Amino acid sequence: MKRSERLIDMTQYLLSKPHTLISLPFFASKYDSAKSSISEDLSILRKTLATNQNGYLQTIAGAAGGVRYIPFMGRVDAINLVEELIKNVDDEDRILPGGFLYLSDIIGNPQLLQAIGKLTATHFAFSDIDVVMTVETKGAPIAAAVARFLNVPFVIVRRKPKITEGPTISVNYISSSGTRFEKMELAKRSLKPHSNVLIVDDFMKGGGTINGMVNLVNEFDANVSGISVLCEAKTSEKSVADYVSLLNLEEVDPVSKQIKVNPGNVIERTNFEVF
Repeated sequence: MKRSERLIDMTQYLLSKPHTLISLPFFASKYDSAKSSISEDLSILRKTLATNQNGYLQTIAGAAGGVRYIPFMGRVDAINLVEELIKNVDDEDRILPGGFLYLSDIIGNPQLLQAIGKLTATHFAFSDIDVVMTVETKGAPIAAAVARFLNVPFVIVRRKPKITEGPTISVNYISSSGTRFEKMELAKRSLKPHSNVLIVDDFMKGGGTINGMVNLVNEFDANVSGISVLCEAKTSEKSVADYVSLLNLEEVDPVSKQIKVNPGNVIERTNFEVF
C-alpha cells in the first residue's frame, strides 16, 4: 500500500474511533509496515489536523501507549458556527408562547447538528466524560451528536414511564416556569455509580429541567461533570449556575415580535490552545 493510500485509510480509521487509544503495533500489523513508517504517517496526520484545527492527535508514550484522535473545533470555526446559528435563530417567526423558540429545524439539520455536537464535545474534550444525558425529546439529537464525538453512550431521561425501560429511579422537580412540580425518571441500568455525566439540552429558561437532571444524577451516586445547552434565555434568576451555552436569547416578546440573540458563553469558556 502506498503511503498516500495508507494515510487516507488511517485517517478514516482514527476519525471513526474518537477518544480511543490505538497502539502503533496495531497499525503496523494492519498495514504491514514498519513502526518507523507508521510514526512518520502519524506525524503527518498530527500536523495536518493541527494546521486545519480539525482535531488533535494525542500521543501516549510507553509499552501500553499509542495514539488517540480527539475531535476538536478551532476558535475560528467555533465563532463562525455561533454566528451562523444566530443568523438562523434571529427570526420573529420562531417565537413561541411562553418566551420559547422554535429550534426543531436547526436540530434536524445534519450539518448544523454535527457542528453543534463537535463544538460541545470540544469544550468537554478533556473532562473524562463517561455518559451524556438529556431529557426527552428535543435534546436527544444533540446528545447523540455530542456522544458521537466523545465516543461515549448517551441516555434519555423520561417524563413518563415506559415498560421497556425496566425498573427506574425518579425525582420530582420544579418546572422552568416555577409554577408546578413535575416528574422525571431514568432506568436503573442506565448509569453506573461514580460515572461522570455531561448533561445536554436544547433550551434552558429558569433551569428547572436541568436541575431535575442534576438531582437525578445524584440519586445514581454519579457525578455531574458538565452542563451544556444550545440556547439559554436571559432571565434574572436561574437554578443552574455553572454551564455553557452556544446562544443567549437576550430578548423575546411574543406580542411585539421582538427577538434578540447573542453568542452564548461557550467561546469565552473554551480553551482552544490545544493547537
